[in-house]
Amino acid sequence: MYEKHRIGSEGEDVAMDYLREQGYTIVERNWRRGSHMELDIVAEQGGTLHFIEVKTRSSESWQSPEAAITPQKVRALVRAVNNYVTHNNVECEVTLDLVAIENNPDGTHTVRFIPDIANLSW
Repeated sequence: MYEKHRIGSEGEDVAMDYLREQGYTIVERNWRRGSHMELDIVAEQGGTLHFIEVKTRSSESWQSPEAAITPQKVRALVRAVNNYVTHNNVECEVTLDLVAIENNPDGTHTVRFIPDIANLSW
């Protein structure tokens, strides 16, 4: 389990660097409420609050990072977003996005930003 946590944490670091390069302001990282609600990154850009799920895999993995986003996962994330919005009195536009990261054998990363995953059919 430790290795999975390390890879996930490193992926979040890569995602935060990517988001900053794209002009996002990081508001929170690893927001949690209770044992079942977690948001990897909350970031702001252009008056929109982005709730960003980060999925990281090895480029040699049999499954892409995007494949980890199931309808059940999206429902859980939407519940967390709604909880965050309610408890923080958020009054701006919000979106749920994905940063998919593949760790390449040469130490580089392939980063893909997928916007508005709550409205995609997986």
